[in-house]
Amino acid sequence: ELRRVDLATGQVLARHTLGGDRFGEGLALLGGKLYQLTWESQVAYVYDAATLAPLDSFVYTGQGWGLATDGTALWMSDGSDSLRLLDPATFATTRVVKVRLGGRPVVRINELEWVDGTILANVYETDRIVRIDPATGEVTRSYDFAELYPDRPPEVDVLNGIATSPVDGELLITGKLWPTMYR
Repeated sequence: ELRRVDLATGQVLARHTLGGDRFGEGLALLGGKLYQLTWESQVAYVYDAATLAPLDSFVYTGQGWGLATDGTALWMSDGSDSLRLLDPATFATTRVVKVRLGGRPVVRINELEWVDGTILANVYETDRIVRIDPATGEVTRSYDFAELYPDRPPEVDVLNGIATSPVDGELLITGKLWPTMYR
């Protein structure tokens, strides 16, 4: 589902359900529209941000893992060491940036968020979030969030959520099936 949720109460205010054969991944807000990836279906959906009404869809190649916006274009991860810069009008790839730390590839780049001119990305199946220079792909900082939720029960999955908060300078972090978000 695509949901609008009250952060204070957790109440679902609006929702749009994806088809049963679609697994939603990556979501970005740009120009009054929400762009949503699907994990393996190779389809991106576009919704009106105010109503969640479907507006458009695009086909792309590969898997969809994470999506963020720099305010002009979209940045997409596919689980590899590559970030694709996408034209939001056509979903065409305009540039590919290889993510590196000390010259070595950083793979399993997952959830993305644009913060202060850089890209924050969680590294799937780790408790790390890396800060990426979008011009070079170089990791400029790595954050370890292992102590954020150390006693996860077995049914709770990995760190997998980064979002800017309505409060300036604050981030929200969560994971798959986590019962809470952290500020």
